[in-house]
Amino acid sequence: MGMVKVDSSEGITTITMARPEKRNALTQELCDGLYEAYRAFETGDDQVAVLQADGPAFCVGADLKDPPAAMWKAVPDVSYKLTKPVIAATQGWVIGGGICLVMTCDLMVSADTTKFMYPEAKVGVFGGLMPGIVSRMPHKVAMELLLLGEEISAKRAYDVGFVNKVVPLGEERQEARRMAGLIAQSAPLVIRTLRDFANQTLPKGPAEFFVPERYKLEKIANSEDRKEGSAAFREKRAPKFKGR
Repeated sequence: MGMVKVDSSEGITTITMARPEKRNALTQELCDGLYEAYRAFETGDDQVAVLQADGPAFCVGADLKDPPAAMWKAVPDVSYKLTKPVIAATQGWVIGGGICLVMTCDLMVSADTTKFMYPEAKVGVFGGLMPGIVSRMPHKVAMELLLLGEEISAKRAYDVGFVNKVVPLGEERQEARRMAGLIAQSAPLVIRTLRDFANQTLPKGPAEFFVPERYKLEKIANSEDRKEGSAAFREKRAPKFKGR
């Protein structure tokens, strides 16, 4: 079994991080698995997704023993542009990059054991995505999270509007799926347009702007034209580009 499990039923895609023995610490394999799950969800028939994680912790951020080179591939709507909503269901620690995963979700249900913390300044690590949280919770609270590295409880996250609902541990998935069911039964074109228009009003962090451009650069770097250009240079002939 891979690090990411994907299930589909009743118009809902359930995406589960399945690395509980490592508290779902992010490796490149796990990030790539999430990217593929988002891509399959967007191109599939389901109308809404639930992002959850096995084990006592939702995600403790990057695996410091095997850190991902492209952690942004794990982040919903950043790694792969989505037109459909994602609901996060969290429990236990949500640390570092784990916060990036949930901050771009459309809704979030948290077990009362959930604790958010961003300790990157204390360990000298910064991936670039987290400043986008300033548009998703009050500025002073966001700066407290970013600069101090102290934990924020699920209740406080709810009080400042970062979490939609706090429930007893064990009920977070059920509640997230209840919300997902309401969306799955609604008019898809209206849901997608509401989401699109709402997101257009939401300021984005620098990395959120950069990632789409990075994809364009990767496309060029991996293109047939790049290989043809290099071959033509070596062979001292005119290149025959195909635009792919």
